[in-house]
Amino acid sequence: MGTIIGTIITGAIIGAIARFFMRGRQNISILWTIICGAVGAAVGNWAAVQLGVAATAGIDWMRWILSVFAAMLTISLYLGMTGRK
Repeated sequence: MGTIIGTIITGAIIGAIARFFMRGRQNISILWTIICGAVGAAVGNWAAVQLGVAATAGIDWMRWILSVFAAMLTISLYLGMTGRK
């Protein structure tokens, strides 16, 4: 249960940061922001492991940066598939 709550919180934070850095207005609900943020966090974590920067001392800045970029891509893909209104 803690993993699910952690994923929701992480998805919300990553999704919100990704939407903040994206240009223009995104017609996307909070639920889809969390889902895209969670997917972005998972992809960012996978990329950090592949690049060898997953385990660092202190805050994992590279993992967060990769996660935000992946969430931005996920949100862009979602908007592209659903169309802008």
